[in-house]
Amino acid sequence: MGKEAKSMDVPKAPEPSEKIGRYRWIIVTLLFLAMVINYVDRQTIGFLKHDLSVEFGWSEHDYANLVFYFQLSYAVAYLVWGKVMDKIGARWGFGIAFLIWQVAHIAHAGARGLTGFIFARMALGVGEAGGFPGGIKAVTEWFPKKERAFATGIFNAGTNIGAIVTPLVVPAIVLAWGWQMAFIVTGVAGLIWLPIWLLVYRTPRETKNLSAAELAHIEQDPADPVEKIAWTKLLTKRETWAYAIGKFLIDPIWWMFLFWLPDFLGKRYGLDLKTFGPPIVAIYLLSDAGSVGGGWLSSNFMKMGWSINRARKITMLICALLAVPVMFASFADSLWVAVLIIGVATAAHQGFSANLYTLPSDVFPRGAVGSVVGIGGMLGAVGGMVFSKYIGGVLESIGTYTPIFIVAGSAYLLALLVVHLLTPKMEPVKI
Repeated sequence: MGKEAKSMDVPKAPEPSEKIGRYRWIIVTLLFLAMVINYVDRQTIGFLKHDLSVEFGWSEHDYANLVFYFQLSYAVAYLVWGKVMDKIGARWGFGIAFLIWQVAHIAHAGARGLTGFIFARMALGVGEAGGFPGGIKAVTEWFPKKERAFATGIFNAGTNIGAIVTPLVVPAIVLAWGWQMAFIVTGVAGLIWLPIWLLVYRTPRETKNLSAAELAHIEQDPADPVEKIAWTKLLTKRETWAYAIGKFLIDPIWWMFLFWLPDFLGKRYGLDLKTFGPPIVAIYLLSDAGSVGGGWLSSNFMKMGWSINRARKITMLICALLAVPVMFASFADSLWVAVLIIGVATAAHQGFSANLYTLPSDVFPRGAVGSVVGIGGMLGAVGGMVFSKYIGGVLESIGTYTPIFIVAGSAYLLALLVVHLLTPKMEPVKI
């Protein structure tokens, strides 16, 4: 009787002729839009670096400290959010995180000096730290393993669209109404997303509009334990450290592009608020292609019959090799050659990241995914803190981005080596 009841809970696999449905892609669309808003909020400060530095007298070290304290709060909160997502789920967890970061973004408008901005950035870090743990948790709930890298790539592409929207919207607002309104207008507009998320998001089995065929498609992987797993157990697993060290090595590179790219283009090629737009839009359009393409490529390899291990790592190797030329970006005499080199590198980062993000859901039981993502995100932010101090020191002392780009070009091959050494085969972790 017990076995019969249990079998009735498992949805019947759809017949080959039965249409699966696409409701799960609505969830990805909402995650995508949240990431657009997330990155508009995060990147606004980078476009205002010059203006705010002039107004408040900031040095390179002051700006690096601003980034440092954002990453500090982000690191601590990321670890907590991973556990929160496992405990209360993606619907309320993501919703609460979103509300915190939007309010914090608007609060930047009230800052009257470096200290005020640091407090606002730290609050922003607390909220934004919940974005990816919540997103990965939602993808884990709504997609089978073979689609997760592609789904992650799509919602992660929202970060690039946010980075494209920012140079198109923020300078126009600043030039018309001042820097304070850049935070207020974008923050208030972004709040529209929250009630839509709370109305739409449920787990698949709680969703009335989901067809039986799509539910069966989502739950096609063998069932795994859903009970919560202690951090102490997760920290003893090599797979946890493969993910976390990978994040430690590659996340700082993305932070660098996000917070210092406008400064690099301004110092090297004389761009300003009026001229940043087209080059940065081009860079992040390429990033979008990398985010979706990297997720699609490994998913396509798996459809061809490749193992998760081979599909993920070959895709990550391709991305790592594409990032290497960024070492020479600062030597490019042409703005658009530099844009192409950096754009390919940011695309490579996003493709690599889309596959690294799936590692926890590939090998850990569902009840541990949020916690592992939280551990990795925390270590990634710690890496960003270290790198931001390094960047500030390099720019203050020698004033060139060359050593910074050399680190950026080598980080991905090193990260892949670490992942491979710690997880020679991506297999389910036994806990």
